[in-house]
Amino acid sequence: MRYRLIFSRGWQNAFIAPIGILFGGFFIQAADPVPLRVGMELGYPPFEMVGPKGEPEGVSVELAKELAKVLGRPLRIENMAFDGLIPALKTGKIDLILSSMTANAERRRSIDFSEPYVRTGLALLLRAGESSSGIADLDRSDKRVAVKRGTTGHLYAMDNFKKARILVFDKENAAVLEVTQGHVDAFIYDQLSIYRNWKRNEATTRALLEPFQNEVWAIGVRKGDDRLREQINAFLKEFRSSGGFERLSEKFFKLERDEFRRLGTDFIF
Repeated sequence: MRYRLIFSRGWQNAFIAPIGILFGGFFIQAADPVPLRVGMELGYPPFEMVGPKGEPEGVSVELAKELAKVLGRPLRIENMAFDGLIPALKTGKIDLILSSMTANAERRRSIDFSEPYVRTGLALLLRAGESSSGIADLDRSDKRVAVKRGTTGHLYAMDNFKKARILVFDKENAAVLEVTQGHVDAFIYDQLSIYRNWKRNEATTRALLEPFQNEVWAIGVRKGDDRLREQINAFLKEFRSSGGFERLSEKFFKLERDEFRRLGTDFIF
């Protein structure tokens, strides 16, 4: 059976449905037939990806399934380009964004966010022969820096680089390929992805994993949709306290989690 969270105004005034169960201190009732439309770009494994059978898979997909189950709504995942997610949310084509999106000040001007569920930061994948020791060394006229369109790495480069040549790519793997082939000096992306791409290409790249800009990921909702935002926050709190994120970590990131701990670096969850 599916269930639905029932609220009056605010969490404190939740009321008991005729038939319900208790979840995280709140009563939930029988299903809402309206699908929960979740926007994500299925091109960012292991968070958002297409599985061998053509079905959406990954950390965000499992999180979306659990959220929809708690809300008592059927799930509909809308796959779209990352830079199209916020416009789709604002125009009502989707109900929320769950796509490894950083909650930064610029995006908060357009949409609202849940409480964070991932803590990460921007790191650097360098070509093997690149001598830079940090982000400041890359803002030179002889440097070429790759970014993925619409990401915070892209925004950082546009806001902070005055001399380096910025190359914008639509896909992560295209940017990584430019680094491995020595066509660019660096790729700016999130810490975990930089680690994974470095391990796949240790002969041709090196990684600077210590974040030069700390970030958090959160679930995006439309401005003013406070009810859904509060429901999501309650879900995230309960999911974390019940060990949900640890289970996702064990399933998708066991090797990375253990390696980050060995290096003395905080893991994302």
